[in-house]
Amino acid sequence: MFDDLDAERMLQALRAASEAFAAGEVPVGAVVYRGGRLIARAHNQRETLRDPTAHAEMLAITQAAAETGDWRLEGCVMYATLEPCAMCAGALILARLPRLVYAAADPKAGACGSVLDVTGCKKLNHAVKIESGLMAEASRRLLHDFFQARRPGSRKS
Repeated sequence: MFDDLDAERMLQALRAASEAFAAGEVPVGAVVYRGGRLIARAHNQRETLRDPTAHAEMLAITQAAAETGDWRLEGCVMYATLEPCAMCAGALILARLPRLVYAAADPKAGACGSVLDVTGCKKLNHAVKIESGLMAEASRRLLHDFFQARRPGSRKS
């Protein structure tokens, strides 16, 4: 299902998520590739920007649109470390993104099949091909470590 190229690209998203962790942001990263070229790389910045929409996926979509000069991200693939929420899933549809690969499912807010299936809704004007599970454990571990470090009484290593 996944090839070596997919793995390399997800590693880029995981690196972006690690940067979010270091910045005190929830560690989610996203990258966008087009024609084998990296055109966007982002991580969550809600705290930094004081913006509830500053999710990694939203920022990566904005960067990719600026890079391509078009709001339609046809021919692009996004790799995200966590299943997108409803807002981000909606943005993927609006951007006409053909394919999303995400690492870990989000059982609380995932909108690509876990809690909701925004990207699979047949009534919408675009469908995104979803593939999941690539490097899921690495993503889950990063999220777990982030939230564990913020719990009262947790031991810092």
